[in-house]
Amino acid sequence: MAKILVVEDEDNMRTLIKEELTDAGHDVDEAPNAEEALKKLSENGYDLITVDIEMPGMNGLELAGKIREMRRDAKIVLLTAYSHYKSDLSSWAADAYVVKSMDFTELRETISKLLS
Repeated sequence: MAKILVVEDEDNMRTLIKEELTDAGHDVDEAPNAEEALKKLSENGYDLITVDIEMPGMNGLELAGKIREMRRDAKIVLLTAYSHYKSDLSSWAADAYVVKSMDFTELRETISKLLS
C-alpha cells in the first residue's frame, strides 16, 4: 500500500481517481489545487503524486517542478486530458504521463510500475 496525493481541480474527477486508487489498496489524500498540494507535501510524506496539468493558478507542470525540488525521490504522474503536453519539455519533472480516461486501467498500471 502506497500513500498517494491526487492533485486535481475538478471535484468529480478527483473523487473518481481517489476511489479508484483507494479500491486498489492505496492510502489516498487529495488537493484541489497546486497551492494546497504544496502545503500537504510540506506536512506529509507521499510515495506518489498524481498531478493534473490544466489547473487555475499554478499549473501542473510548474507544480511538478516544485515537487521535484522539494522531494527528488517522489514519483510524479502527470494526468491530463491533453496529449500534446507529452512532448512539452517542461514535463521532464514527471516519471510518467497518463491521458485521462474514464477507464483507469492505464493509471493503475502506471502507478503499479512506478511503485514496484
